[in-house]
Amino acid sequence: MKRGLNFLFFISVFIFCTDKSYSQNDTLTNKTIDSVSVYVRYLAALRTYLPEVQGTYLFAGKKSEMIMLQQTSADITNKTGRQVFAKVPGLFVYDMDGSGNQINIAARGLDPHRGWEFNIRKDGVLTNSDMYGYPASHYSMPLESIDHIELVRGTGSLQYGAEFGGMLNYVTKTADTTKPLSIESINSMGSYNLLSSYNALGGTVGKFQYYAYAYKKSKDGYRQNEHTDSHAENITLIFTPNNKLSVALQWSRSSYLYRIPGALTDKMFYADPTQATRSRNYFSPDIHVPSININWTVSTKTKIQFISSAVIGTRSSVMFDKPTNVADTINTTTLQYNNRQVDIDRFNSYTNELRLLQQYQIGKQVQTLVAGVQYMNNDLHRTQLGVGTTDSDYDLTLVKPGWGRDMHFITHNIALFAENKFQFNKKLSATVGAREEIGKTDLSGTIVYYPDNKIPVTINHKYPLFGVGFNYRMTERIQLYGGWSQSYRPMVFKDLIPVSLYEKVDANIKDSYGYNAEIGIRGAWKFLKWDINAFYLKINNRFGTLAITDSAGTLYTYRTNIGNSLNKGIEIFVEGNWLFSKNISLTAFTSTAFMNARYKDASVKLNFINTDVSGNKVESAPDFTTRNSIVLRVKKLAVSALYSYVSETFADALNTVTPPPATGATGLVPSYGLVDLNMSYNLSKTIELKMNINNLMDKKYFTKRPMFYPGPGVWPSEGRSMVITLKLKI
Repeated sequence: MKRGLNFLFFISVFIFCTDKSYSQNDTLTNKTIDSVSVYVRYLAALRTYLPEVQGTYLFAGKKSEMIMLQQTSADITNKTGRQVFAKVPGLFVYDMDGSGNQINIAARGLDPHRGWEFNIRKDGVLTNSDMYGYPASHYSMPLESIDHIELVRGTGSLQYGAEFGGMLNYVTKTADTTKPLSIESINSMGSYNLLSSYNALGGTVGKFQYYAYAYKKSKDGYRQNEHTDSHAENITLIFTPNNKLSVALQWSRSSYLYRIPGALTDKMFYADPTQATRSRNYFSPDIHVPSININWTVSTKTKIQFISSAVIGTRSSVMFDKPTNVADTINTTTLQYNNRQVDIDRFNSYTNELRLLQQYQIGKQVQTLVAGVQYMNNDLHRTQLGVGTTDSDYDLTLVKPGWGRDMHFITHNIALFAENKFQFNKKLSATVGAREEIGKTDLSGTIVYYPDNKIPVTINHKYPLFGVGFNYRMTERIQLYGGWSQSYRPMVFKDLIPVSLYEKVDANIKDSYGYNAEIGIRGAWKFLKWDINAFYLKINNRFGTLAITDSAGTLYTYRTNIGNSLNKGIEIFVEGNWLFSKNISLTAFTSTAFMNARYKDASVKLNFINTDVSGNKVESAPDFTTRNSIVLRVKKLAVSALYSYVSETFADALNTVTPPPATGATGLVPSYGLVDLNMSYNLSKTIELKMNINNLMDKKYFTKRPMFYPGPGVWPSEGRSMVITLKLKI
């Protein structure tokens, strides 16, 4: 038995020189031998790190992961985050609902809401709805369309954005370059009336490549009154006139309508987590992402990339938006339901990015420079507090004209960036980089309960950001890496707009800023591979609420910077691969993180009294997270079991343990452990069958108590479910 990291080859090669021009005086004679069998056994190269240089990006010395999504048996139909990102240590997955509409993740103790602490991209194109107004990614592509996922932690942010979390890039499948037409169809059915169909076609005709897909999914929920209908489409056209230039035109769209079952109290959750408190609440984003991507290889040492893209669409909701303890029942006076609240966000976000990669020599060593400029022009038009109908269907009609809030949040921002890798010798390199963010946000509009003289508001953004890193090749297969990089988070819409007349916003409120630092070692030895690192994340000027009494003795809440936080920890990934024969292999891994995330010099409001929370745990930041898996492959069959465990977390900075019985809005989020079972079988070269059993032990659990959407309280995660998928590719 031979052991290897990712690939094991059993190859015998016999070469005989038979060219007559060299054999006229040769005493050797030709001889025909029997055929030689050659086979390759693939062993779960499902996770690796990004190369030092890729396209116009520089990843040397940075904490990165690349997940080969199409080679995993994870449940991608439901976008089950703990399975998709199982090999990324410390990633926190927020199961907002079991519908599989969005992936909500965070790293290193940041906020997981729609991944808005990440710079989220698809094929290098930015998909965050509005980086300065509402940085959540409402665009939600089907994972059936994704070939692999690239994740770079915050120390790499200088090249693409200032986000603390880093960059998350979903890379779409591409056309078959050997065929004029190829077809792929992935169809799933499962628990809660799940029906999903993904159909794609692509190919290459001359100098043109094309790839297009259409996707549709329908599913009832684990909970009563829960249902989702989702759609997605994509068209990609690539023109390659020569081997130096390519022009890609892409249009992508995602849309879904989710019927929201409402939050629960703790008592309700433990009595029956499948029950609902709402039947008339709906949420629906409809997002378009058009783009043009031009790549020009000027020479072997020079590459230029230009991307122009947009995020255009709406985020709409119609809800009876009240606390959990307020039932949505028939009004005895009107004999109808009460009016619902209508909110519509309209996104108009445009990004242009020009990038240059230049390689040059100093002595015998090749150096690499990446530089560029990024310009954003965003207009978030937010209309909220509309008086909706008393009906029960999805209806955005207003029964009274006008909005309680009708605001424009317009941002113009330009960023200049450069990062250089200095290669000192074959083993050691260092990177030095800088990014300058210069921009302005203008807030205008009306709020019915807010004084007119408080609007408009102008916010200036000007941040010089710096970073350094290193990479040292201890051996051919072992690297020591590390770095330090600054980041900042601008005040988004919700940080600036008071929710009522009794809330005020600090006129001097400031953006949050800080830095990421890390050091790690990654590599392979015989049958093992690993990536182990320590990190340190500092955030200053965190946003929060204080209690203030004015000169007249009136008490009000005050939105301002409440203090700082410090998150530090260790992230561990270790995997072993064993090949017992050409038909049998075993893979086992652990993906584990220990974290200490605490507030420093911070205060928040408690019963109109400001309370020091220094030393308290940061919300939704577990001390311990681990995911462990065993994968057995026998011929064409692969069976895997995954155990995931997340320690307890808190819902608020006060670290409230006992939740309020009426709402469940704050309190401890208990630890939980889950078992998932996944299987795949290749019926032929073109047909694959998969089965996923999620939450095998039917654990009752929840992952977070949200403070805003979809409403304060307990939101149960999905119980046991099963999905069967048939994949056809010709």
